[in-house]
Amino acid sequence: MEPIRNKILDCKRIVIKIGTSSLMLADGSVNYQTFDRLAYVLTVLRNQGKEIVLVSSGAIGVGLNRLNLPHRPKTIPEQQAVASVGQSELMNLYTRFFSHYNQIVGQILMTLDIVQFPESRRNAVNAFEQLLKMGIIPIVNENDAVSVEELDHLTKFGDNDRLSATVAEIISADLLIMLSDVPGFYDKNPMAYPDAVLFHTIHAVTAKEMALAGGNGSKFGTGGMATKLKAAKRILKNKQQMVLTQATDPTVLFDILAGKEIGTYFVREDK
Repeated sequence: MEPIRNKILDCKRIVIKIGTSSLMLADGSVNYQTFDRLAYVLTVLRNQGKEIVLVSSGAIGVGLNRLNLPHRPKTIPEQQAVASVGQSELMNLYTRFFSHYNQIVGQILMTLDIVQFPESRRNAVNAFEQLLKMGIIPIVNENDAVSVEELDHLTKFGDNDRLSATVAEIISADLLIMLSDVPGFYDKNPMAYPDAVLFHTIHAVTAKEMALAGGNGSKFGTGGMATKLKAAKRILKNKQQMVLTQATDPTVLFDILAGKEIGTYFVREDK
């Protein structure tokens, strides 16, 4: 155990974000194994007394699969339709797999304006607090069916990395764990450079770190390393903690919460 990660041991309220590429297979079909393992692990953690919030991407990816579409549509109305179908399918999947472990889940769809206005922000926080109090795991996603690019400065988070950091902020979470398609943050792209070095701990996200971040994410998702670093920067500003690691096996969450050196740990340096 890395001594600095002892801080993780006391974390009770945890936001976990999983990206679309982790929920979908390369051929565009649903990765049912990931859904099942994630439901199992999060249920175990909740039974251990943790307060768990899941921020899940995947509405577009699942929607494309359900509608048998090979590519993401180009027009906004088509994207909204796919997201609408996909979101209901996504929640059906989560409800089905969590029910195997007798865990109830609830859906919260958010747009950026919700957290920008005090009353709606307070109402959102109240919803989270009540769900957690009742032992229910909230599953959060952006409301893509009504949140559109033309109003991105008003309604759209743009990516669920930003959304997860926002959720962690408004509910005062102890820790954000991002499950991605990469094991952590490297000094260069590990898929292109075998000698890439993983950063185990980051205390501040500066221009230097941002310069190391690459471009966009997978064909299904909208995120990339840059969006994850921006989320980490926000987390650090709020004196919270974040771990970025791979979603291949969701049971890695047990090791992370045991303080093991998994992925990249973002935490402010003690003065």
